[in-house]
Amino acid sequence: MKMDSVAIGKQIIGLKNQVVDGFNESHWRELGLMTGFQDRVNNHPRLLRSLSWGDEDYEGLALEFLQQMVHADPANLEVITEFVQSKCPEAGEFISSEDNNLRRIVFSPLVFDVPQGSVDYNLVSAMMPFSGGFSSVYDAIKNASAQNGFDCKRADDIWDNSTVIQDVFSLIFASYIVICDFTGKNPNVFYEAGLAHALGKHVIPITQNADHIPFDLQHHRYLAYHDNAEGRAELQQKLAERIATLATRRRTLPWA
Repeated sequence: MKMDSVAIGKQIIGLKNQVVDGFNESHWRELGLMTGFQDRVNNHPRLLRSLSWGDEDYEGLALEFLQQMVHADPANLEVITEFVQSKCPEAGEFISSEDNNLRRIVFSPLVFDVPQGSVDYNLVSAMMPFSGGFSSVYDAIKNASAQNGFDCKRADDIWDNSTVIQDVFSLIFASYIVICDFTGKNPNVFYEAGLAHALGKHVIPITQNADHIPFDLQHHRYLAYHDNAEGRAELQQKLAERIATLATRRRTLPWA
């Protein structure tokens, strides 16, 4: 219990630092509304004034309010954490598909621009060769996604940026699930799978040939399929089952 209290205390201090660096008056009012502290935020004689004037006591007041919110309802800690991370991206925005409460890292990509949008927890993306020979496979993936209420996109479905790889990165960034077809040992798919893993996405590998799975990924489970009507129907069924399982693990945001 003592260790739990210490861990919670450290988390609140970390949140306080993010709040001090990135919060504005509107953020405080919104957080107050979600935690039942709306009146206390609006009527406090110092909190918002200290923020506006950059007073020395603002940091202490921010810490005090966060402590009071968590003390009033421990469930508020998760609410505060999600909200602060969404409103203070410079402190590190959480975009992984699953929150496992393990160590986190914050990084800024040098090759890509960070997309302006947020993660769409109803989006599946398909990483596969763009050739026409994979059209029927893509249809099976889209159908499996739709069966579970998910939208499915491939990079050639969008054209938001001047380079294809930026569209690919943006699509993976926004996705909850990323399906990678390793058939043919396509180097682009290998690269995209690495991006998806690094961004903490749920990756579902599929292939027509087990030997086409990269050595570093062969210990992961994958779905093998035959590229005929019967094989694609079976792939669709298995994908639908896997997507349904992952759908139950989606994070729900208190203000969504």
